[in-house]
Amino acid sequence: MISGRFLKTLVCLAAFAAASIHVSAAGKAEHVLLVVWDGMRPDFVRPNYTPTLYALAQQGVFFKNHHSVYVSSTEVNGTALATGVFPNRSGIVANSEYRPEIGWLGPNATEGLEMIRRGDLLTGGNYIRVRTVTEILHDHDITTVVAGTKPVALLHDRSNKRAGAATNSPVLYNGRSIPMSLAEQVEKVNDNKKFPTNATPNTGRDEWTVKGLTQVLWKKGVPKFSVLWLSEPDASQHANSPGSDTAIQALESSDKRLATVLKALEEKGIRDKTDIMIVSDHGFSSIARGFDLAETLKKGGFNATKKFEDTEPGDVMVVGLGGSAMLYVVDREEAVIRRLAEFLQGTDFAGVIFSRLQIEGTFPLSLARMDPTNTSPDLVVSFRWTDERNEFGAPGFVLSEGGKRGGGTHASLSRFDMHNTLIAEGPNFRRGFVSPLPSGNTDVAPTILSLLGVKPPQPMDGRVLTEAFVNGTAPTGKPESKTIEASRDLGLREWKQYLKTTTFGDAFYIDEGNGESLQK
Repeated sequence: MISGRFLKTLVCLAAFAAASIHVSAAGKAEHVLLVVWDGMRPDFVRPNYTPTLYALAQQGVFFKNHHSVYVSSTEVNGTALATGVFPNRSGIVANSEYRPEIGWLGPNATEGLEMIRRGDLLTGGNYIRVRTVTEILHDHDITTVVAGTKPVALLHDRSNKRAGAATNSPVLYNGRSIPMSLAEQVEKVNDNKKFPTNATPNTGRDEWTVKGLTQVLWKKGVPKFSVLWLSEPDASQHANSPGSDTAIQALESSDKRLATVLKALEEKGIRDKTDIMIVSDHGFSSIARGFDLAETLKKGGFNATKKFEDTEPGDVMVVGLGGSAMLYVVDREEAVIRRLAEFLQGTDFAGVIFSRLQIEGTFPLSLARMDPTNTSPDLVVSFRWTDERNEFGAPGFVLSEGGKRGGGTHASLSRFDMHNTLIAEGPNFRRGFVSPLPSGNTDVAPTILSLLGVKPPQPMDGRVLTEAFVNGTAPTGKPESKTIEASRDLGLREWKQYLKTTTFGDAFYIDEGNGESLQK
């Protein structure tokens, strides 16, 4: 955690005058670097685990009230970081989605090459429905670099048909590259080793990618904007839960990779000319109990499955996401959707239920910025969670579709999944400042464009984090938090659920949500 003496800097907020919400910080830095630590919880930013990251937090800005986007998973938040908009505008609502026009039998990974290429083919290049930061910069003749250990990096800059600035904007993702010949060069600087197989901690893959970034993609110079996506501590926390010895080793690995990147900037003489934002896509929880939702629904009388052989009206496709699940009903049979919602409200694992239809005791999909479209699920359920601590002292347990106790997951509305990490340091950012204001992953893209002096082609959902800028000013007004509730009489039991949200100006953040079925 950040040292208490830095909390004293909060008094600086009193000096902020009422000012414009959109203030450009361009001109103080020549480069912007976005580094993603996948699954990094803010309570693990500690000097003994992550000395490099902790030092940046002390030197720059620590955002103590930062938020993930629901569903709190990698692809949803990878897209939010790349676009500055919520899923209802980007079209990416989960890590895995059922889109019959792309895959009839079952769901596909939204970061998968097949899903991306077929999605763009079917939509005329609008698989992601808005422009990403890299695409916007290319439109302004600004080159970029994207390097990621995980395939989600491709969502930042996915086109394989490149022109203009995009031609000189390489992409490295999951051991592959655009252009394809680039991967061979990365293998050479990695002692002629191919992209390593998965392991925990995932040190080998992250190191391979960082060498590719610093020694190949940056060889001829560092562009104005670069993205680096590390796979840890996510991989190790999934396997062993937050706070475990393996997860701590993963934190140390990511910190070493960050140190390598900073050293490369120093050697190129541009460290003091670079704004760095270190963010995580989501937080993390320990698994209290894993279960198979499709099997549970079958016992409840539903024709539920995770992969179709063929379909009849009313069949249910279950897409498990860890701390949440999505349910698609063939032909959107209303009676089945309503019966599903009532069934879930009587279980011991449901936390918050969102529905395409107006159903008693549920929230509309639009409340989570997942407005219904022809590709949206009929129901989304976030599973129950508690703030209990695991054997390593890390708070936050969640029930999970799949997985088992002793492992970790995310994607729920738990406060431990929805609150993640953001740290910023560089010539455009204040020094030694802890921001108490709400911020979120949708704020990162507009802030990056502001740092580079580029106006987005259309308004984004996020806000520019002006309170973090040198000589910057906070948006006017105060954050407003509220709790929304829904309930339903189930006869012998009563279902209750809530959702806590915060608005700050036009910006919207989800803090947490939970629910339970209670005996009367």
